[in-house]
Amino acid sequence: MDFRVGTGVDVHAYSPEAGRPLHLACLRWPRERGLEGHSDADVAAHAACDAILIPAGAGDLGTAFGTERPEWAGASGAALLAESVRLVRAAGWDVTNVSVQIIGQRPRFAPRRIEAEAAMSAAVGAPVAVSATTTDRLGFTGRGEGIAAIATALIRRG
Repeated sequence: MDFRVGTGVDVHAYSPEAGRPLHLACLRWPRERGLEGHSDADVAAHAACDAILIPAGAGDLGTAFGTERPEWAGASGAALLAESVRLVRAAGWDVTNVSVQIIGQRPRFAPRRIEAEAAMSAAVGAPVAVSATTTDRLGFTGRGEGIAAIATALIRRG
């Protein structure tokens, strides 16, 4: 069987817009400051999309859903993930699993980890493991300027 591994990274700054909601790992986070972006700015989902798309030769987040594609403006991370999987399947690949690491001071992720894994797994149609860490207040994530995520995906020839 033919396997490939992909890696994706995404970063978004917090939005200056006071009412913008935070979407992270395919969940909405009430009372948390939202991220700036063309879609819902879900860094976990975006990193996973790149990790899925790139090894299949199906492009990347920017080519599939970039700002020149107005139909994806405001799209949810779950919708982007589902479309990424569809594109990968059309290229002859299946997603085996995805692992995502969120990097930021907020929100407190652990209480919703299982819920996030279920939401992302449902969008991908394969197991997704999600974890989070801080940078001990170092760098832009530590200063509370934004959130980053790194994802790894294993795909196999369908």
